[in-house]
Amino acid sequence: MITVRPAHADELAEVGELTVRAYAEWLVPDDFYVQHLRDAATRAREAEVYVALLGQDLAGTVTFCPQDSRWSEIAQPGEGEFRMLAVDPAHRRQGVAEALVGVCLERARELGYDGVVLSSLEVQAPAQRIYQRLGFTRDPDRDWSPVEGVDLMAFVLRFG
Repeated sequence: MITVRPAHADELAEVGELTVRAYAEWLVPDDFYVQHLRDAATRAREAEVYVALLGQDLAGTVTFCPQDSRWSEIAQPGEGEFRMLAVDPAHRRQGVAEALVGVCLERARELGYDGVVLSSLEVQAPAQRIYQRLGFTRDPDRDWSPVEGVDLMAFVLRFG
């Protein structure tokens, strides 16, 4: 049974470490992004951080970015965005990612948004299959690169 809820303050250090572990295969040594991934406390202050629990185990996390969040990168007016979807490698293929995306979709609907967007690396094909199964489609016009050598693909899901 997967439980998804807002992260508690005393879990944020563990959430940051889980996020780094989940992204480790795509990071290079001394990657500047590691500190960004690890800083769940700042994300929780400036966006909404959710966790997924399998029993008592912290299995995954996601950051949902409402319209006014500085963590939002590609959302347009009327869209929510989620970032840093991370599933502990020990808990992959158990529905954790889908449950976390589901809470982001629910949150966007609660806020009255028209849809949700996200960015994904080309190598994150397993996650992209989940997004597509949930109704997200590619939006190549919104693909972007935050730094040289990091090319992000945009996905969007429209409600209604």
